[in-house]
Amino acid sequence: MKNILVSIIIVNFNGGKFLKQCLDSLSNQTYKNIEIILVDNASTDGSGDLIERSYSDSVRLIKNNANYGYARANNIGIAASKGKYVMVLNNDTEVLPTMLESLVKPIENDEQVGMCAPKILIMRDHKLIDSTGMGIYSDGTSRQRGWLEQDRGQYDQLKDVLLPSGCAALYRKSMLDQIGYFDERFFAYCEDSDLGLRARLAGWKCVFVSEAVVYHYYAGYWRGHSPRKILMIERNRLLLIIKLFPVLSILKSVYYYYLRCIFHIYGVFTHKGVVSEYLKDIPVWRFVLIILRAKCEAISLMPVFIFERIRKKSIPKTSIPFLLKKYAVAVSEIALK
Repeated sequence: MKNILVSIIIVNFNGGKFLKQCLDSLSNQTYKNIEIILVDNASTDGSGDLIERSYSDSVRLIKNNANYGYARANNIGIAASKGKYVMVLNNDTEVLPTMLESLVKPIENDEQVGMCAPKILIMRDHKLIDSTGMGIYSDGTSRQRGWLEQDRGQYDQLKDVLLPSGCAALYRKSMLDQIGYFDERFFAYCEDSDLGLRARLAGWKCVFVSEAVVYHYYAGYWRGHSPRKILMIERNRLLLIIKLFPVLSILKSVYYYYLRCIFHIYGVFTHKGVVSEYLKDIPVWRFVLIILRAKCEAISLMPVFIFERIRKKSIPKTSIPFLLKKYAVAVSEIALK
């Protein structure tokens, strides 16, 4: 197993302050047959110089001439990779020495496994969960399983998950060649959900590997309440359902979206949930304008996605309604946590 090459793709944009911790932890992996490809999105903080100065022997540096976003930059790295398996890893992470070895075992032992999700914990508190795999709400909103819960091992035995977080995920390269890489039109956010759902629709499985531990700073690029982040998440949620959901599920998603809005409003008045946190930094009127802009951008792109659906007419091996039911996330989990 240790003769199998694993490619690790790290996308960087002005993340020089994170790189040393991330790359040094990768150098300590018990699994040694790896190639590290760092794709730099035209950083201006000296990140490229740091790699060339201190890591030129262990890291292959690809310099983009602009900020191409998470999806396209990862695709550039994946296209340049040579491994049987590809891991995408955020630059604001630190990994335990056995992380990669633990991830490779289950995917190598089961040819139906196309994706592995590690246990991602918050860097500032190693007992606080960031992700143990991802689930999905019926309006297309994905959510990290166990997010911000204390890690008591409560998810360790629940190995079957919908898809991994793009923060840290291992993919079978042949699966990516079959279904396609990240959709570059998403730029950032929801592109991991899109790829993971496409993989599930094609019949691939995803497993959660509790022994593979990653620590994550969270929101290393964009601050947690960034207007840009809010816009991208809402825009891409809409593009995701137009791209992948059947017509009946799209119609149902409208009901589930407004149900979520009601819970968000309740959360604002009770000081619970993510929207309540957003409104601590962003005025209500600006938040509403951001959401409206996101919808307008999504609507402008929808004809292209609809045309692609009509042209492909592919028959999936599983169905979105089945996945929405099996890996459902409650509205209270989305809106009030």
